[in-house]
Amino acid sequence: MNNSLGVQVGDNNIQHNYNTVTQAPLPPIESVPAVPGLSRIPFDTALFVGRTDELDRLDEVLSESGRAMVVAVHGLGGVGKSTLAARFAHLHAGRFGLQWWITADTPAAIDTGLADLAETLQPATAGLPVEQRSALGTRWLATHEDWLVVLDNVTSPRDVAGLLGRVRTGTVVITSRQRSGWRAVETVPLDVLTGDEALTLLARIVRSDWPEADMAGADQLCEELGWLPLAVEQAGAYLAQTRTSPAAYLELLARFPERAFTATAEGGDAQRTMARVWHVTLDHLTDTPAAGRVLRQLAWYAPDSIPRHLLAGAVDEPELSEALGRLAAYSMITLTADTITVHRLVQAVTRTPDPTDPHRQPADITTARDTTTTILATTLTEQDPHTPAEWPAYRMVLPHARALLDHTTPDTDTSQTSLLLNELGVYLNGQGDVSTAIDYYSRACDSHERLNGPDHPNTLSLRNNLACAYESAGDLGRAIPLLEAALTDYERVLGPDHPDTLGSRDNLASAYQSAGDLGRAIPLFEATLTDRERALGPDHPSTLTSRNNLASAYKSAGDLGRAIPLYEATLTDRERALGPDHPSTLTSRNNLASAYKSAGDLSRAIPLYETALTDYERVLGPDHPSTLTSRNNLACAYESAGDLGRAIPLFEATLTDRERALGPDHPSTLTSRNNLASAYKSAGDLSRAIPLFEATLTDRERALGPDHPSTLTSRNNLASAYQSAGDLSRAIPLYETALTDSERILGLNHPATLIIRSNLDRARPT
Repeated sequence: MNNSLGVQVGDNNIQHNYNTVTQAPLPPIESVPAVPGLSRIPFDTALFVGRTDELDRLDEVLSESGRAMVVAVHGLGGVGKSTLAARFAHLHAGRFGLQWWITADTPAAIDTGLADLAETLQPATAGLPVEQRSALGTRWLATHEDWLVVLDNVTSPRDVAGLLGRVRTGTVVITSRQRSGWRAVETVPLDVLTGDEALTLLARIVRSDWPEADMAGADQLCEELGWLPLAVEQAGAYLAQTRTSPAAYLELLARFPERAFTATAEGGDAQRTMARVWHVTLDHLTDTPAAGRVLRQLAWYAPDSIPRHLLAGAVDEPELSEALGRLAAYSMITLTADTITVHRLVQAVTRTPDPTDPHRQPADITTARDTTTTILATTLTEQDPHTPAEWPAYRMVLPHARALLDHTTPDTDTSQTSLLLNELGVYLNGQGDVSTAIDYYSRACDSHERLNGPDHPNTLSLRNNLACAYESAGDLGRAIPLLEAALTDYERVLGPDHPDTLGSRDNLASAYQSAGDLGRAIPLFEATLTDRERALGPDHPSTLTSRNNLASAYKSAGDLGRAIPLYEATLTDRERALGPDHPSTLTSRNNLASAYKSAGDLSRAIPLYETALTDYERVLGPDHPSTLTSRNNLACAYESAGDLGRAIPLFEATLTDRERALGPDHPSTLTSRNNLASAYKSAGDLSRAIPLFEATLTDRERALGPDHPSTLTSRNNLASAYQSAGDLSRAIPLYETALTDSERILGLNHPATLIIRSNLDRARPT
């Protein structure tokens, strides 16, 4: 397994200022108008037949007055729900200022569609993660009218309940196989075509490309296809491209008995019919052996915009390009120069094993699944999740990894699945999506333990990473016992002096420090430092990390008499052992400046912060997360010195840069927003401070969750701003809420809890 599964160990290099933890407002998406005539309706309905009653019913429902108009078109898979929605959109294009189509078969796909809407309306958001662009797209819909959104192929009403609850304007057309559960949403049931309509559709498709075609036997073929529009359309494309008669095609179908296919009650028969059609198509591609292998692999990705390079290695060139070309010719995929799109029903059939189908043999499908997993995992292990320049690779892989994980069960996971889950966990944890990171780490731990045993080094590493994610979420009640158990296992399996054991000990000490339990943290940091000096040597990078972390613990305890000399010695040793420009050396410089600041020695703190920032910008670049942290810390020092004339512009610039480089919902961006609000408060500008504190709290609750430690900080800071404004009617209840939450989440004696309790006592009238 890749080294990226190693124990997460690092310097305590982020300065924590309880009343100065910040963030930034989202782009003003509400003010962006719709592009005149913008339409993303993907279906060409020139060959549309029938459906008069259903179109009239749609028009009737969607013409009624109300805050929002929502209708769900439901029916069997392949029955033509999407085509009906597209036909309605084309017929009523003049009614809407914007028409947008979202493939909505999973929550992740809905997020992607909303994200694409935000990017189309506001191209400057293109670099943001999908989650943030999705929130912007939702916000645009909620603040505009006269739009039509089609949510196509929704799996369950609960998948769209959140979006419908937030969007109360415009028109929404939902297509779904799900018949029940729509409650207040108007529904339009859709059945198969009539025999005459199916025959007309087949003839139109075939003769648009093959005008002289003999359509004898077409009515029998349509009946065999169950008059299902999607099956009729695919059969028509096959007939036209291969110049095969309906009678000959019907004879081919007759050779294959109907077989079971796993599907919902609403869509099972439809998928069995289509499986038979696609079986015949693949039989005609047997002269391109790679076609089946490629299609089976494509079945495990997200359906839209699959990067072609993700297939590299599975099939060599030129066989890969030839297979893709043949699949596209038979309408099995849609191909561009860079991407591949596969209909999700094609994927569903293709990845469903059928021992009687040579194209869907269980062993072949398993091989395709495992190959896809390996490709995705390998793509990420070549990247650094902490480097913004490499985040696009994670964003590219993420929807496809989610699709793979959604369509597999943990009992089929391999070691490569665990590696993929770990890599995604590290990235998502850094992006502030701690809950998903915890889910991924948990699955990775369970699967790796099942495959390799509880004492495998990588199992121990995954367990450690899961505990660190719990710590990031502020869930120290689960983090600490897990770290304690992990340390016991490391000592038993690897020995007390193994580097991973020492790293586990350091992580446990950090968790004790996070919990405010310095009585256990400091002795453990001291023991770890002693053991690292003995086992690894005094100049080993991990030994220097231990020295830095021990200094941080002394500082947290208010023992600056021991913290500052240890920070100074660590900086000297890092400059000598690692070099003056090593990132860890820059961290030491920043941390020493922080200690000077804590001691009130701003005459030494500020010049050292300034030097550190200059070095960060030169060595790592102006947009590196550590550079932005250094800039934030310098602004905090200026604020402490009362130099708000320099602090506020620097906070503002840092916020702008973090929004651009990291995204508006990144934890560090939210920290910048909080810190800027704090600076406005220090300047007495409560008219700017309070709205910014309020926005930061809202964004933290949404992005990080209501119980995240940073969210608790925002709650306290907003209460403090209300108090400064003399608004005790809002300050005291908010302090009380913050205290209750902090006692529940962090504990009665956590430093943050003590600060909130003190603030509440001062706010209450004497």
